[in-house]
Amino acid sequence: MDTLITRLGIALSIGLLVGLERGWQERDAPEGSRTAGIRTFGISGLLGGVLVAVAHTLDYPMVFPITFLGFAATLAIFKLREARSDSDYSVTTVMAGLGVFALGGLAVAGDAQAAAAGGAALAATLASRNVLHRFLKRLTWVELRSALMLAVMTAVILPILPNETIDPWGGLNPWKVWFFTVLTASLSFLGYIAVRIFGARKGFILSAIAGSLVSSTAVTMVLARSVKGSGDPLPLAGAAALGAAVSILRVMSLILLIDPAAVIPTGPAAATAAVVFAGSGFALFYWPQDRPFADVPTSNPFEIGPLLVFAAIFAAATITSAVLVSHFGSSGLLATTALTGAVDVDVAVLAALQAGRDVLPLDVIGKAILVAMATNALCRAGITILLGAPSFSAPFTALTVAAGTAAFAAHIVLPMQ
Repeated sequence: MDTLITRLGIALSIGLLVGLERGWQERDAPEGSRTAGIRTFGISGLLGGVLVAVAHTLDYPMVFPITFLGFAATLAIFKLREARSDSDYSVTTVMAGLGVFALGGLAVAGDAQAAAAGGAALAATLASRNVLHRFLKRLTWVELRSALMLAVMTAVILPILPNETIDPWGGLNPWKVWFFTVLTASLSFLGYIAVRIFGARKGFILSAIAGSLVSSTAVTMVLARSVKGSGDPLPLAGAAALGAAVSILRVMSLILLIDPAAVIPTGPAAATAAVVFAGSGFALFYWPQDRPFADVPTSNPFEIGPLLVFAAIFAAATITSAVLVSHFGSSGLLATTALTGAVDVDVAVLAALQAGRDVLPLDVIGKAILVAMATNALCRAGITILLGAPSFSAPFTALTVAAGTAAFAAHIVLPMQ
């Protein structure tokens, strides 16, 4: 009995919560002119719970669906009369009432916590009417189309791809190739949204830093493409440099988690490169310029053509890397990490750490990690040369060379064994 009373109390509370929101929205309406207010919604939730309890007592499950249809018809009739009087075509109140009735039944028959969460979500959705309507008015067709394309790429295509290698060399994984393609497009879309929300300057730097926590290569590619619509490429080059610094910090965090001792041979060089990238990146990003900053891009970040080209290039790179790695073997760790680092620095670092100090000295593993990071940095610079304008690729490549030179000097001058 105590359990049933508690569940009926939750059913009533769900109705009262939703009714509170509905009543507040129509608080200025004359008394008796509304189809349902806080009391009616509260009773609706309680009624749904009681009818489920009755169905369980009578051992006749059809009690609830039959009464649900009767409740829906009654609510619709009264709402129709109100709509004719007020010339109102909204069906929100009817749908909210049906939701309260169903959640009340769920609170008694099923998971009461899930029902309570559903009631809170329903009330929050109803209370967000103005926010959602303003969002829809500001939403452009490019943004809507991109969001739909992302949903198809992620929820439809990605799950059906095999998550295993399908080539003889163990390099081509269709799921990983498409995942990285979706990731790159998503970063582009997030950068677009960030620019729309925070403005061009803040949006680009926030998206570059956040995106580099996942893939600095993808961020560099997105920024290189953005240069074509920008009047000032230097801040974008600065954002790419900041992303490179974040990438180094991400790799060092990975090393700390897996094998903290490996930080000893890699720390000085990696920290030096990160400082150079970060300092020069901030300097370029906030360098005073006469020309306007990048405008919000108007093209679709999910154009199929460029995405398929990127997926093909990435697949070819993974196969080539796997073929060469199969010939080098574990004895050629430096060559292996250099080749793998051109595609994915995280994979290269993990491969170096997995070699184990029982097989190779710590300094060899450290050099392999640094080689992977250097190769990845050069790969990013090459991407800017291929995809970006010279006004973007030249400063970024110069920063990459400067950071690499400083890191090499730190590795020589400050050997930590």
